[in-house]
Amino acid sequence: MGTPDSASWQEPPGAEPAAPNPRPPAPPSPTPGTGPGGRALVRLQADPPVWGFGDLRLRRYRATDHATVLALHREGLAQVGLRPGDGVYYDHDFFRMEDIYLRNDGEFLVGEVDGRIVAMGGLRRADLVPGGSARAFGGYAPGAPVLDAVEMVRLRVRPSVQRRGYGTAVVSALEERAVEYGYRILRGDTTELQAPALALYRKFGWRETRREVIGGIVNIYIEKALR
Repeated sequence: MGTPDSASWQEPPGAEPAAPNPRPPAPPSPTPGTGPGGRALVRLQADPPVWGFGDLRLRRYRATDHATVLALHREGLAQVGLRPGDGVYYDHDFFRMEDIYLRNDGEFLVGEVDGRIVAMGGLRRADLVPGGSARAFGGYAPGAPVLDAVEMVRLRVRPSVQRRGYGTAVVSALEERAVEYGYRILRGDTTELQAPALALYRKFGWRETRREVIGGIVNIYIEKALR
């Protein structure tokens, strides 16, 4: 399926309804920044959000995407040698996508090329999932009443289509959503093994705040002020 070329494009009939968003959506508009070849990320639809980036179409996660995004997550970790039981690897949030991402002032996006999911990334409130090694053992708690920090997580691009700017597009779109929700700060973490992801975050102005060794792997914590 090709990329929509008009801001009037709408979700196809039969698509699952989006989770309610209590904040007024921003109007469709171009997003600053370009990728390889001068491609720009363009907002095609306000809510549920849709962007176009060359042949990539970014949209909100739907329940029917579950198996594909879980497989893409695991493929991305295997690519850098992370594995179940290492204290860093975890995927319990993939089984509570609506609770953790879509019903709690968060977002989860998938990127499609020709109808096939090749990229993804999410925003979740920083107070929903524990930090450090506790993440690997599950855990979830209701959020606080005041929005403050949000985590950018699960940034993945299928290995066969890396280096096309798709990761840049996902990060740009998620940052745009974080601003729309009114968050003060973006947080994230990655490992020393995931050098391309760390370089991408630094490109967007994120700064390293600390490092922690978990299961023999160096975990790097980063953040970016939004206001």
